[in-house]
Amino acid sequence: MSEQNVVRCSFERHGDAILDIFNDAIVHSTALYEYQPRTRQFMQNWFETKRSAGFPIIGIEDCNGVLLAFGSYGTFRAFPAFKYTVEHSVYVHKDHRGRGLGRSVMQELIAAARGNGMHAMIGGIDATNTGSIALHEQLGFKHVGTLPQVGFKFGKWLDLAFYQLLLDTPAHPIDG
Repeated sequence: MSEQNVVRCSFERHGDAILDIFNDAIVHSTALYEYQPRTRQFMQNWFETKRSAGFPIIGIEDCNGVLLAFGSYGTFRAFPAFKYTVEHSVYVHKDHRGRGLGRSVMQELIAAARGNGMHAMIGGIDATNTGSIALHEQLGFKHVGTLPQVGFKFGKWLDLAFYQLLLDTPAHPIDG
């Protein structure tokens, strides 16, 4: 396998590549429960939201600087007591799946969450996505529930499975 580099993504350098990966997932899979491809303006706002909240966008580039995979996390629920919990997502370019890139991004996200004092990571995964489920389980995530028939795409009802990883951080959580 060729050399790969873990990078922090920016809109200027990676926005178009991430947009392409997102839109491929929207159009061809149930990885995103969306119907319409995202726009460049959507991506600019997405990056700004992540930046202003201090949430990482971690990518893997090949030796030529081509983005192969990326992941991020963000707010799980917008209530103060959830401040130590994040929901993450990882996407691998369609031409580079099955090479361990998703695992690498996940490991980087887990390290970032731990470093930022998060306590729980949540992954919402389409229940038919056996590859993502297996990866999460291999990384220590536990199945914590499935919401049946909460999505509808490609003419069928979709079940959403939730996987959780509890971290040993923060050292001293506080209320408020």
